Amino acid sequence: MDRNASASPMSVNGRRGLFRDIEPFSFGWLGADAPHEIYYEECGAPHGKPAVILHGGPGGAVNPTMRRFFDPTRWRMALFDQRGCGRSRPNASLEDNTTWSLIADIERLRVHLGIEKWTVFGGSWGSTLALAYAITHPERVEALVLRGIFLLTQKELRWFYQDGASMLFPDAWERFLAPIPVEERGDLITAYHKRLTHADRRVQAQAAGAWSQWEGDTISLRGPEARPPKFNEEDFAIAFARIECHFFANGGFFEEDGWILKNIDKIRHIPAWIVQGRFDVVTPLDSAWSVHRAWPEARFEIVWDAGHASTEPGVIDGLVRATNAALNV
Repeated sequence: MDRNASASPMSVNGRRGLFRDIEPFSFGWLGADAPHEIYYEECGAPHGKPAVILHGGPGGAVNPTMRRFFDPTRWRMALFDQRGCGRSRPNASLEDNTTWSLIADIERLRVHLGIEKWTVFGGSWGSTLALAYAITHPERVEALVLRGIFLLTQKELRWFYQDGASMLFPDAWERFLAPIPVEERGDLITAYHKRLTHADRRVQAQAAGAWSQWEGDTISLRGPEARPPKFNEEDFAIAFARIECHFFANGGFFEEDGWILKNIDKIRHIPAWIVQGRFDVVTPLDSAWSVHRAWPEARFEIVWDAGHASTEPGVIDGLVRATNAALNV
């Protein structure tokens, strides 16, 4: 059977599961601002309803599971590795790597693929980028499907990287603190940024391992989740941690704290679905609730038995139902 053939998503205990695994029908590298080249791929139906899928991080990369939230016979999915990430080149580069340059890359990809409007799908940092893109280019967004809302505010960063989540995971927190001297622990993002941009790769690698492990230890209710190997694992860890910390140390490059929520009225006319784990420690429910209160038109679903991971059963169910509903927009 053709791996790109459709079937209803697998069902587990009455919840929708992922669609079957598929392979890209095209891929390539798109030239961006020097020195960047952006890896992209297209999956599903070449003449289907267009969607762009935004990975998390910042600093993550696309993976095969991300293709499986959409019916592959009805959606034309575009995925890309953001600047410095995954197969995009050069790896781990911080040069001209901001929220606004990534938004420009989304537009560059849309034009390259000949798409007028598309559904934008993203979770965690992917939700941040999706919201910022929609606010900047609302005329290009047909619908939004979001998970694990992250507004990239100082409040959220303090919770996860300074004081908050540490009280729920003191054992994992000790591992996160280990590379940082006591006298620098009053501002852990700055302390990590210093090491992740250090000239010595060994210093970068040690910091990157601890930074990445902290997120892996807290991401799911099912326990620590190891990130799947990505090419050279050390390269992936360094790119992930360097880019993520770079964005966080710079407040996401937004002109003011809380920029997304302050501009949410610009996209309230766009159909949207939000799926949020009740026990999400990485991007707590408070941010999603703030968006829900400011944007009551968006369909809002709390999954009571889920944390942050997109692969938790209730989150999969909510996202698959959302992408099926978005077909009718």
